[in-house]
Amino acid sequence: MNVREVIEPVEAPAVAPAFDVRLPEVLTSPFVFASPHSGRLYPDDMMAAAALDAEAIRRSEDAFVDVLAGTAPAHGIPLISVRYARAYIDVNREPYELDPAMFEDALPSFARSRTARVAAGLGSIARVVGEGQEIYARKLLFSDAHNRIEAVHKPYHQALTDLLAQARARFGMSVLVDWHSMPSAAAGGDAAHGRKAPDFVLGDRFGAACSPAVTALVERELEAMGYAVARNAPYAGGYTTEFYGRPAAGAHALQIEMNRALYLNEQTLERRPGFARLGRDLERLYVALSTCNWRKFR
Repeated sequence: MNVREVIEPVEAPAVAPAFDVRLPEVLTSPFVFASPHSGRLYPDDMMAAAALDAEAIRRSEDAFVDVLAGTAPAHGIPLISVRYARAYIDVNREPYELDPAMFEDALPSFARSRTARVAAGLGSIARVVGEGQEIYARKLLFSDAHNRIEAVHKPYHQALTDLLAQARARFGMSVLVDWHSMPSAAAGGDAAHGRKAPDFVLGDRFGAACSPAVTALVERELEAMGYAVARNAPYAGGYTTEFYGRPAAGAHALQIEMNRALYLNEQTLERRPGFARLGRDLERLYVALSTCNWRKFR
Protein backbone atom coordinates (compact mmCIF):
# COMPACT_ATOMS: atom_id res chain seq x y z
CA MET A 1 0.00 0.00 0.00
CA ASN A 2 1.54 3.26 -1.12
CA VAL A 3 0.71 6.45 0.74
CA ARG A 4 1.03 10.13 0.05
CA GLU A 5 1.69 12.85 2.60
CA VAL A 6 -0.33 15.94 1.75
CA ILE A 7 1.69 18.18 4.03
CA GLU A 8 5.48 18.13 3.95
CA PRO A 9 5.77 15.22 1.45
CA VAL A 10 8.01 12.40 2.53
CA GLU A 11 9.17 9.20 0.92
CA ALA A 12 6.79 6.81 2.63
CA PRO A 13 7.50 3.12 3.18
CA ALA A 14 5.30 0.48 1.58
CA VAL A 15 3.18 0.40 4.71
CA ALA A 16 3.40 3.47 6.91
CA PRO A 17 3.02 3.10 10.68
CA ALA A 18 -0.56 3.59 11.82
CA PHE A 19 0.31 6.05 14.55
CA ASP A 20 3.05 7.90 16.36
CA VAL A 21 3.66 7.66 20.10
CA ARG A 22 5.73 10.24 21.91
CA LEU A 23 6.65 9.25 25.44
CA PRO A 24 7.97 11.58 28.15
CA GLU A 25 11.22 10.83 29.89
CA VAL A 26 9.25 10.48 33.13
CA LEU A 27 5.52 9.98 33.62
CA THR A 28 4.42 12.67 36.05
CA SER A 29 0.64 12.17 36.12
CA PRO A 30 -2.08 9.79 34.94
CA PHE A 31 -2.85 11.90 31.84
CA VAL A 32 -2.61 10.43 28.32
CA PHE A 33 -3.21 12.63 25.26
CA ALA A 34 -4.58 11.40 21.93
CA SER A 35 -5.02 13.11 18.55
CA PRO A 36 -7.14 10.75 16.43
CA HIS A 37 -8.11 13.06 13.56
CA SER A 38 -4.94 14.97 12.65
CA GLY A 39 -3.52 12.31 10.30
CA ARG A 40 -2.34 13.48 6.88
CA LEU A 41 -1.72 10.22 5.00
CA TYR A 42 -4.06 9.50 2.08
CA PRO A 43 -3.24 6.04 0.68
CA ASP A 44 -3.35 5.42 -3.05
CA ASP A 45 -6.02 2.74 -2.70
CA MET A 46 -8.35 5.36 -1.22
CA MET A 47 -7.56 8.07 -3.77
CA ALA A 48 -8.03 5.66 -6.69
CA ALA A 49 -11.68 5.26 -5.66
CA ALA A 50 -12.25 8.89 -4.69
CA ALA A 51 -14.34 11.51 -6.48
CA LEU A 52 -12.49 14.27 -4.61
CA ASP A 53 -8.81 15.11 -4.51
CA ALA A 54 -6.84 14.94 -1.27
CA GLU A 55 -6.94 18.71 -0.79
CA ALA A 56 -10.75 18.66 -0.77
CA ILE A 57 -10.88 15.67 1.56
CA ARG A 58 -8.55 17.49 3.95
CA ARG A 59 -11.54 19.60 5.05
CA SER A 60 -12.33 16.79 7.46
CA GLU A 61 -8.90 16.87 9.14
CA ASP A 62 -8.30 18.23 12.61
CA ALA A 63 -5.35 19.96 11.00
CA PHE A 64 -2.28 20.52 13.18
CA VAL A 65 -3.93 19.31 16.40
CA ASP A 66 -1.06 16.84 16.79
CA VAL A 67 1.37 19.77 16.55
CA LEU A 68 -0.53 21.80 19.16
CA ALA A 69 -0.51 18.79 21.50
CA GLY A 70 3.13 18.08 20.72
CA THR A 71 4.59 19.86 23.75
CA ALA A 72 2.76 17.58 26.20
CA PRO A 73 5.51 14.91 26.41
CA ALA A 74 7.96 17.56 27.63
CA HIS A 75 5.68 17.87 30.67
CA GLY A 76 5.34 14.19 31.47
CA ILE A 77 2.27 13.38 29.35
CA PRO A 78 2.36 10.71 26.59
CA LEU A 79 0.87 11.62 23.20
CA ILE A 80 -0.47 9.21 20.57
CA SER A 81 -1.53 10.54 17.17
CA VAL A 82 -2.92 8.73 14.14
CA ARG A 83 -0.91 9.15 10.93
CA TYR A 84 -3.69 8.22 8.50
CA ALA A 85 -6.43 10.65 7.53
CA ARG A 86 -9.71 10.28 9.39
CA ALA A 87 -11.47 10.01 6.00
CA TYR A 88 -9.45 6.84 5.35
CA ILE A 89 -10.36 5.27 8.68
CA ASP A 90 -11.89 7.06 11.65
CA VAL A 91 -10.57 5.61 14.89
CA ASN A 92 -13.11 7.66 16.86
CA ARG A 93 -15.83 5.30 15.67
CA GLU A 94 -16.63 1.69 16.40
CA PRO A 95 -14.45 -0.36 14.06
CA TYR A 96 -17.28 -1.81 11.98
CA GLU A 97 -19.62 1.19 12.08
CA LEU A 98 -20.22 1.02 8.32
CA ASP A 99 -22.75 2.25 5.77
CA PRO A 100 -23.90 -0.72 3.61
CA ALA A 101 -24.76 1.64 0.74
CA MET A 102 -21.04 2.33 0.30
CA PHE A 103 -20.15 -1.29 -0.49
CA GLU A 104 -20.62 -3.58 -3.46
CA ASP A 105 -20.86 -6.69 -1.30
CA ALA A 106 -22.87 -7.42 1.81
CA LEU A 107 -21.53 -6.43 5.19
CA PRO A 108 -21.13 -9.08 7.91
CA SER A 109 -23.85 -9.40 10.51
CA PHE A 110 -21.68 -7.84 13.20
CA ALA A 111 -21.37 -4.51 11.32
CA ARG A 112 -23.22 -1.65 12.99
CA SER A 113 -25.05 0.10 10.19
CA ARG A 114 -27.89 1.86 11.98
CA THR A 115 -26.17 4.52 14.01
CA ALA A 116 -26.57 8.29 13.89
CA ARG A 117 -22.98 8.63 12.72
CA VAL A 118 -23.49 6.24 9.81
CA ALA A 119 -26.71 8.07 8.88
CA ALA A 120 -24.73 11.32 8.76
CA GLY A 121 -22.18 9.73 6.43
CA LEU A 122 -19.53 9.65 9.14
CA GLY A 123 -19.01 6.02 10.06
CA SER A 124 -15.60 4.46 10.50
CA ILE A 125 -15.26 4.77 6.70
CA ALA A 126 -16.64 8.24 5.99
CA ARG A 127 -18.97 8.75 3.04
CA VAL A 128 -18.88 12.56 3.03
CA VAL A 129 -16.69 15.50 3.98
CA GLY A 130 -17.34 19.20 4.37
CA GLU A 131 -20.77 20.30 3.22
CA GLY A 132 -21.94 16.82 2.37
CA GLN A 133 -19.49 16.22 -0.47
CA GLU A 134 -19.37 12.56 -1.44
CA ILE A 135 -15.83 11.19 -1.11
CA TYR A 136 -16.05 8.19 -3.41
CA ALA A 137 -16.75 7.86 -7.13
CA ARG A 138 -17.55 4.17 -6.83
CA LYS A 139 -18.53 1.61 -4.24
CA LEU A 140 -15.94 -0.12 -2.09
CA LEU A 141 -15.53 -3.75 -1.14
CA PHE A 142 -15.93 -4.90 2.45
CA SER A 143 -12.32 -6.10 2.25
CA ASP A 144 -11.29 -2.45 1.79
CA ALA A 145 -12.86 -1.55 5.12
CA HIS A 146 -11.55 -4.68 6.81
CA ASN A 147 -7.99 -3.95 5.68
CA ARG A 148 -8.14 -0.37 6.98
CA ILE A 149 -9.53 -1.51 10.32
CA GLU A 150 -6.85 -4.19 10.72
CA ALA A 151 -3.99 -1.90 9.63
CA VAL A 152 -4.91 1.27 11.53
CA HIS A 153 -7.95 1.12 13.83
CA LYS A 154 -7.07 -2.00 15.80
CA PRO A 155 -3.34 -1.23 16.30
CA TYR A 156 -4.15 2.32 17.36
CA HIS A 157 -6.64 1.25 20.01
CA GLN A 158 -4.31 -1.48 21.26
CA ALA A 159 -1.54 1.10 21.69
CA LEU A 160 -3.93 3.53 23.39
CA THR A 161 -5.15 0.78 25.70
CA ASP A 162 -1.54 -0.02 26.61
CA LEU A 163 -0.76 3.64 27.41
CA LEU A 164 -3.80 3.90 29.66
CA ALA A 165 -2.91 0.61 31.37
CA GLN A 166 0.57 1.95 32.08
CA ALA A 167 -0.93 5.06 33.65
CA ARG A 168 -3.23 2.99 35.85
CA ALA A 169 -0.37 0.71 36.89
CA ARG A 170 1.71 3.72 37.89
CA PHE A 171 -0.92 6.01 39.40
CA GLY A 172 -3.92 3.79 40.13
CA MET A 173 -6.02 5.66 37.54
CA SER A 174 -5.90 7.08 34.01
CA VAL A 175 -7.15 10.29 32.40
CA LEU A 176 -7.47 10.24 28.62
CA VAL A 177 -7.74 13.61 26.88
CA ASP A 178 -8.92 13.19 23.28
CA TRP A 179 -7.97 16.30 21.27
CA HIS A 180 -10.04 17.55 18.32
CA SER A 181 -10.82 20.70 16.37
CA MET A 182 -14.23 21.94 15.24
CA PRO A 183 -15.23 24.12 12.30
CA SER A 184 -16.11 27.60 13.49
CA ALA A 185 -19.54 27.27 11.88
CA ALA A 186 -20.25 24.12 13.89
CA ALA A 187 -19.15 25.76 17.13
CA GLY A 188 -22.34 27.82 17.14
CA GLY A 189 -22.68 31.36 18.42
CA ASP A 190 -24.97 34.11 17.22
CA ALA A 191 -23.37 37.50 16.64
CA ALA A 192 -26.76 39.13 16.05
CA HIS A 193 -27.78 38.21 19.59
CA GLY A 194 -24.40 38.77 21.19
CA ARG A 195 -23.63 35.10 21.68
CA LYS A 196 -19.99 34.28 21.01
CA ALA A 197 -19.06 30.89 19.64
CA PRO A 198 -17.05 28.89 22.19
CA ASP A 199 -13.31 28.63 21.72
CA PHE A 200 -13.33 25.21 23.39
CA VAL A 201 -16.00 22.57 23.97
CA LEU A 202 -15.34 20.03 26.72
CA GLY A 203 -17.16 16.74 26.18
CA ASP A 204 -17.46 14.39 29.14
CA ARG A 205 -20.75 12.80 28.07
CA PHE A 206 -22.51 14.90 30.67
CA GLY A 207 -20.34 13.52 33.46
CA ALA A 208 -20.66 9.86 32.48
CA ALA A 209 -17.12 9.58 31.08
CA CYS A 210 -15.04 11.75 33.37
CA SER A 211 -14.80 13.05 36.90
CA PRO A 212 -16.37 16.52 37.17
CA ALA A 213 -13.15 17.62 38.84
CA VAL A 214 -11.17 16.95 35.65
CA THR A 215 -13.60 18.86 33.44
CA ALA A 216 -13.76 21.72 35.92
CA LEU A 217 -9.95 21.96 36.10
CA VAL A 218 -9.59 22.21 32.32
CA GLU A 219 -12.46 24.68 32.11
CA ARG A 220 -11.00 26.86 34.86
CA GLU A 221 -7.52 26.95 33.30
CA LEU A 222 -8.81 27.86 29.84
CA GLU A 223 -11.19 30.52 31.11
CA ALA A 224 -8.38 32.08 33.15
CA MET A 225 -6.53 32.56 29.86
CA GLY A 226 -9.51 34.38 28.38
CA TYR A 227 -11.12 31.61 26.33
CA ALA A 228 -14.86 30.97 26.05
CA VAL A 229 -15.57 27.39 27.14
CA ALA A 230 -18.72 25.31 26.70
CA ARG A 231 -19.58 21.84 27.93
CA ASN A 232 -21.09 18.99 25.92
CA ALA A 233 -22.73 21.16 23.25
CA PRO A 234 -22.45 20.72 20.37
CA TYR A 235 -19.98 17.88 21.14
CA ALA A 236 -20.46 15.62 24.16
CA GLY A 237 -17.78 13.09 23.21
CA GLY A 238 -17.42 10.36 20.62
CA TYR A 239 -16.74 6.65 20.58
CA THR A 240 -13.36 7.01 22.30
CA THR A 241 -14.76 9.05 25.18
CA GLU A 242 -17.64 6.66 25.65
CA PHE A 243 -15.54 3.50 25.34
CA TYR A 244 -12.68 4.47 27.65
CA GLY A 245 -14.52 6.66 30.14
CA ARG A 246 -15.30 4.60 33.24
CA PRO A 247 -14.93 7.01 36.17
CA ALA A 248 -16.13 4.50 38.76
CA ALA A 249 -13.24 2.25 37.69
CA GLY A 250 -10.68 5.06 37.78
CA ALA A 251 -10.65 5.48 33.99
CA HIS A 252 -11.58 9.00 32.90
CA ALA A 253 -11.97 10.32 29.35
CA LEU A 254 -12.48 13.91 28.24
CA GLN A 255 -12.89 15.16 24.67
CA ILE A 256 -11.63 18.68 23.91
CA GLU A 257 -12.74 20.47 20.75
CA MET A 258 -10.85 23.61 19.70
CA ASN A 259 -12.43 26.21 17.44
CA ARG A 260 -10.38 26.16 14.24
CA ALA A 261 -10.83 29.91 13.80
CA LEU A 262 -8.41 30.36 16.72
CA TYR A 263 -5.44 29.14 14.73
CA LEU A 264 -6.36 28.10 11.19
CA ASN A 265 -7.48 29.63 7.92
CA GLU A 266 -10.35 27.24 7.35
CA GLN A 267 -10.33 27.76 3.59
CA THR A 268 -6.63 27.32 2.86
CA LEU A 269 -5.82 25.22 5.96
CA GLU A 270 -2.83 27.44 6.64
CA ARG A 271 -1.83 28.40 10.15
CA ARG A 272 -3.05 31.79 11.29
CA PRO A 273 -0.97 34.17 13.45
CA GLY A 274 -2.97 32.98 16.47
CA PHE A 275 -1.36 29.54 16.18
CA ALA A 276 1.69 30.51 18.23
CA ARG A 277 -0.35 32.08 21.01
CA LEU A 278 -2.67 29.09 21.21
CA GLY A 279 0.32 26.77 21.37
CA ARG A 280 1.77 28.72 24.30
CA ASP A 281 -1.56 28.77 26.13
CA LEU A 282 -2.06 25.06 25.64
CA GLU A 283 1.38 24.39 27.02
CA ARG A 284 0.36 26.31 30.13
CA LEU A 285 -2.63 23.97 30.38
CA TYR A 286 -0.38 20.92 30.02
CA VAL A 287 1.80 22.17 32.87
CA ALA A 288 -1.27 22.68 35.05
CA LEU A 289 -2.51 19.17 34.33
CA SER A 290 0.85 17.49 34.87
CA THR A 291 1.36 19.21 38.22
CA CYS A 292 -2.19 19.13 39.61
CA ASN A 293 -3.31 17.08 42.58
CA TRP A 294 -4.71 14.28 40.43
CA ARG A 295 -5.67 12.19 43.47
CA LYS A 296 -8.78 14.31 43.88
CA PHE A 297 -10.09 12.87 40.61
CA ARG A 298 -10.68 9.49 42.23
